[in-house]
Amino acid sequence: MPVVDTVSNDYLDEIAFVAIAGRSEMDRTAEVADGLFSDNLMWGLDDSVWNLYGVRGQPTSVLVSEGVVVDVWFGAIGDAAIRERLDRLVSISS
Repeated sequence: MPVVDTVSNDYLDEIAFVAIAGRSEMDRTAEVADGLFSDNLMWGLDDSVWNLYGVRGQPTSVLVSEGVVVDVWFGAIGDAAIRERLDRLVSISS
């Protein structure tokens, strides 16, 4: 999600961002990720993470604080909505 990559710039000291691709092949995923994400957003290809968080499709976002899921949403949302959720995550984690 390119919006997450952009927003991540404002939260680098507070939140680690990880994008998990799934149901794909590494070469294709790497090509797409290199075109979408900066160095602010780590990514990997691991279907087991999908199962761990009950993800059924893309794009799904999961916010985790100290091992506890604090927010989940499916689908793309705008910059302001993402910032609101990230601010809430930061306040929980502080």
